[in-house]
Amino acid sequence: MKKIILFVMISVFVLPLQAQSKATNTSPRIIILATGGTIAGSGESATKAAYTAGKVPIDDLLNAVPQIHAYGKISGEQIAQIGSQDMNIVTWLKLSKRINEIFKNNEADAIVVTHGTDTQEETAYFLDLTVVSDKPVVLVGAMRPSTAMSQDGNRNLLDAVMVAASPKSQGKGVIVAMDEKIYDARDVTKTSTTNLETFQSRNFGPIGLIYDGKVNYYYQSVRNPSKKFDITKLSSLPQVEIVYGYADASPNPVYCMINSGPKGIVYAGMGNGNFGEPVGKALAEAAKKGILVCRSGRAGSGRITLENEVKDAELGFVVADDLNPQKARVLLMLSLTETSDRTKIQENFFEY
Repeated sequence: MKKIILFVMISVFVLPLQAQSKATNTSPRIIILATGGTIAGSGESATKAAYTAGKVPIDDLLNAVPQIHAYGKISGEQIAQIGSQDMNIVTWLKLSKRINEIFKNNEADAIVVTHGTDTQEETAYFLDLTVVSDKPVVLVGAMRPSTAMSQDGNRNLLDAVMVAASPKSQGKGVIVAMDEKIYDARDVTKTSTTNLETFQSRNFGPIGLIYDGKVNYYYQSVRNPSKKFDITKLSSLPQVEIVYGYADASPNPVYCMINSGPKGIVYAGMGNGNFGEPVGKALAEAAKKGILVCRSGRAGSGRITLENEVKDAELGFVVADDLNPQKARVLLMLSLTETSDRTKIQENFFEY
């Protein structure tokens, strides 16, 4: 009778030698603020796409990646437990105020925020404009839920902790760590609904890379102004809406927005923020009523130029420069908490 011997290969996740020891008294204190999202998602099948976002609490996320404790003194805090399609201004304000409180009270040396990918770029930019500290703030998420066979959340979380722990991350502003790459909060955007490599900076590329336990930066955005927006006493933000441009577009959405009483409208225009005559007329009427109109673009990259094809000063418009519509909305909302002066707001779009 022949004997059959099976050799089972066990895949062992080996950390770099410098990271295999536990955190010491000199290790950075890192607080992970959880908001939910796919990284905390759970599904009934490991091989199917369906899942519910935000089901897994922060303690379970941390227990799933014990290797993070080699990089610092790690603790977790649940800020919200939602899918990022439900992210809202109230949660933005709560999150930013908590981060500022942590740094002001010297509770941590760095912060990691777990977040769903749908609106991660908007939250990152909001925090970049409102967090008053040079200490690292790193946003991270996942494209596949924690129960998926090839889930990416654990690796991304480990990478985000590495980035937060790195002295090189000081003074970089808020950053996003996804898929072994590091992105500036202002420039990063989600580019695919399902691909793992969805996050990109189409104009400038990633500012750094994470590989084999090492964090390396290659450049830094100059759009990191020292002055931040003060949200200390805010419980809401001015209403700003986005209208999308397309061939033969109806002006009706603009008129509906005007009637809803917004303080601003971001127009996601064709080409260089362009519009057809009916939409242009409606936007001009909005500006005459005191609504701040900002021209952005739907193309996904490039910049919108001032006083080129459109007579912006005459119409009372501002341009978003190279901010996409959703990020232009974030900056416009925050700008309107301080001023309604068109010239000053235009300066903000060229500075922030």
